[in-house]
Amino acid sequence: MSDASSLPVIIVGGGFSGAMLAARLAERGQASVLIERGDAFGTGVAYSTPNDAHRLNVRAGRMGALADRPDGFINWLRAHHPDQADPNGFAPRRLYGLYIRDRLATTEAAYPALIRRVNGVAIAVEKQAAILSTGERIEGRAVVLATGNPAPRTTPAGEGGRLIANPWTPDALTPIRPDDDVLILGAGLTMVDVLLSLSSQGWRGRATAVSRRGLLPRAHGSGHDAPVDLPPQALIGPLSARLFAARRLAEAHGWRRVMEGYRPITLDLWRAATEAERARFLRHLRPRWDVHRHRIAPEIAAELDRMLADGRLTVRAGRVRRVEASAEAATLRLTARDGAAQTLSAPWLIDCTGPGHDAATAPLTAALIAEGRARLAVSGLGLDLDEDGRVRHADGAADPALFVIGPPARAAFWETIAVPDIRQRIEALAARLTA
Repeated sequence: MSDASSLPVIIVGGGFSGAMLAARLAERGQASVLIERGDAFGTGVAYSTPNDAHRLNVRAGRMGALADRPDGFINWLRAHHPDQADPNGFAPRRLYGLYIRDRLATTEAAYPALIRRVNGVAIAVEKQAAILSTGERIEGRAVVLATGNPAPRTTPAGEGGRLIANPWTPDALTPIRPDDDVLILGAGLTMVDVLLSLSSQGWRGRATAVSRRGLLPRAHGSGHDAPVDLPPQALIGPLSARLFAARRLAEAHGWRRVMEGYRPITLDLWRAATEAERARFLRHLRPRWDVHRHRIAPEIAAELDRMLADGRLTVRAGRVRRVEASAEAATLRLTARDGAAQTLSAPWLIDCTGPGHDAATAPLTAALIAEGRARLAVSGLGLDLDEDGRVRHADGAADPALFVIGPPARAAFWETIAVPDIRQRIEALAARLTA
């Protein structure tokens, strides 16, 4: 039996969260094993896109991988891609992926043997160990689940050839012909990326996007918006009163400044909220929060506006009742906001409902739940975690050696999608694991 203090930290998932945690641990003298099913170490799905039309949703000057060096990415651009080195701009995500890979490789060179890369699929997590599909058992002093964003799960993958259940699968959009019309389930960031991908391959058809409320992502302003000072009535008290105060502030100062005011304290507000308040927020306010909080680059928003004006993009609000797909076409049957039944058909249907997080059915976490080593959060957003990101057992006790970081940790931290938020969690977890 190995001395626990000499064992590595096992990180399941080699995207941004996992790779940058491994790098930060190495800089603190802690070895780690980074397990990734593919070869996209550091990039994951978001930053492995080869399409330069896919832009960051945060200004380049704030996308450094280290919490105390937010200018790290812009400095890297100045050295390697000076034509893209605009701190106020939104660089291609491809370049950000190269930056992350470069930081990982540079850290590996500076701290030899402290990061071990493993190409493989983790199929089980035992106490302080990960089991791979090959049967290999990797022991460690702790296990961190950094599995990132899974594929959409709204539509069944086997429904038919005209249904594209996962638009991030390589060449998933290739069969769509230039003049084909498409139905898109979802109107958020994934939809935006799909439209950009289609346009890049010469597509000139029409798209109809359907979502529950028909809301599109909002755009960033021309420059960074200074946060507005939030008064007590926007921070405490009933949610309805806080919402009223926030709307009044937005009328006076602009909604972007209000969102910037909330940004640094969102975690504190989430932690202070009761389960009933979280449920109300998720049920009524989340869609509007998402489109204002997770904004898109102004040039991307302008492209959407052109498509809307030209009639090439239509957005409808409604609840989908049935998805049908055959070898020739796809059909959506939905109930509109006014209660009317509608039927939409097109040659293709693309599932853009976003990451299909479901800890209850994902193989790794479902097994942990069945064993009583994990439980679902009351909010339904994922596993129940403590304030350090440790998984809570069925009895509520926090596991001392099992952590979650990145998007799957949203039940505990809510804001776990954008790099500026994830890097704060990386710093906290790295400190916790090397204490």
